[in-house]
Amino acid sequence: MRYRRAKTPGGTYFFTVVTFRRRKFLCEPGNVELLRTALRTVKSAYPFTIDAFVLLPDHLHCIWTLPPGDSDYPMRWNAVKKYFTDHCLDEYKLPRTASERRKRMQTIWQPRYWEHQIRNDRDFEQHCDYIHWNPVKHGWVPRVADWPYSSFHRFVRVGLYPPHWAGTAQAFDSIDYGE
Repeated sequence: MRYRRAKTPGGTYFFTVVTFRRRKFLCEPGNVELLRTALRTVKSAYPFTIDAFVLLPDHLHCIWTLPPGDSDYPMRWNAVKKYFTDHCLDEYKLPRTASERRKRMQTIWQPRYWEHQIRNDRDFEQHCDYIHWNPVKHGWVPRVADWPYSSFHRFVRVGLYPPHWAGTAQAFDSIDYGE
């Protein structure tokens, strides 16, 4: 069976992207900056908006909106992953098996990612809340505001969240976020 992704030109999408074997290295200072550079580089060549974002040690969640007439987020994700993989330190790359070499797989990212097309304002809000709650969900910090690699801080600056906002895990139980 062939997996089919939702692809609406100008659409808004939620993504979960995970490291290979869920290895925890994304929040190393050099890797944080490398991922920022990868995203900026791809955005400059193939525009999109990052509406919400959180980076955790072994995965990230984000919401992107593509330009009108454009639905090619797979190309963008491939470019982001390739840039990061090509420029990251060898210490984060695991040796590849013969099968992985034949398939030209790398050992930084899982080959696939989770995507969900945002359907309406409520869906957008729920996914933003989930993104910002995620570091607490995984036990990295006791409060959402304590996690540095999150668009939560931008949401507070522009007045979308109060500074001490704290979602709850129960609010997210009915939605699949690809984890």
